[in-house]
Amino acid sequence: MANRHLSRSIVLQSLFEWDFGGRNATTAEEVLTRNITEFAPGLNDSTFMVDLLRNILAKQPELDLIIERAAPQWPIDRISPIDRNVLRIGLFELLFGDRNEVPPKVAINEAIELAKTFGGDNSGKFVNGVLGAVYKEIGEPGKDETSQSKDKRNQAIDPATLPLEQLGGAVVYAKHEGELYLALVHDIFGHWTLSKGHIEEGESPEEGTIREIKEEINADITIKEKLGENEYIASHPEKGKLRKHVIYYLAEAPFQVLELEEEKGGLDDARWFRAQEIVDLNIYDDILPLIARAIAHLLKESK
Repeated sequence: MANRHLSRSIVLQSLFEWDFGGRNATTAEEVLTRNITEFAPGLNDSTFMVDLLRNILAKQPELDLIIERAAPQWPIDRISPIDRNVLRIGLFELLFGDRNEVPPKVAINEAIELAKTFGGDNSGKFVNGVLGAVYKEIGEPGKDETSQSKDKRNQAIDPATLPLEQLGGAVVYAKHEGELYLALVHDIFGHWTLSKGHIEEGESPEEGTIREIKEEINADITIKEKLGENEYIASHPEKGKLRKHVIYYLAEAPFQVLELEEEKGGLDDARWFRAQEIVDLNIYDDILPLIARAIAHLLKESK
């Protein structure tokens, strides 16, 4: 593990130099070769380092979008070169790496250690906040492996004391040529999910949900009924832990072309799917029951 940590350190240094050198992929590999020769001549881990560097460079635009979504108040160019490259390493291993080789919590902890070693006084906390937010978004894989002592620390958090954010979302459906369609959005974590957004002060949950879905996918919805609620604790890179409460509705919309909001950095697609196509999609575990409940209700209603 110590050797692998050194390998990540050398990749980080190479990415740092690449960031200052015009971001040329060929130059990055040349820098890595030089750094391996200079700092780890006897380390038999060059394949891991080359693969990690190449994969991060290939995914760099996607990784940067994820960083900006997880830290919306920090445009990528405002994040220090060390911190953003630590995040690129951590996010790649968290989202795209082999989890049998590098479990999610190992990917996060390794990135935090890199940030503490090479970054500024607040780098470790910042990287922890960003990667923690992403880890929560992807469903906390491997969380059952959390140690008992950490479980006790988590249990000590009283959710009622955390800042609350209200959100509204909907299973949006349309009927077209005898077929039932659902409108889903695709996020940059690779999942199809429900359109949702923040309820503003003074709005009812229904009003906020209607406005947000109109803004996000340009769908004029009519809310039919409430499907359920979901509440979870999320980590914000600046605000820290906060409580998010989401109310989901069943809503009908005209079957027309969906137009994804251009400024919605965390999403990259919006599309209608026939109900029978849903089973083949990559959908979050906590969203599937809502969709199943909505489809069952609509099919029952049509009989």
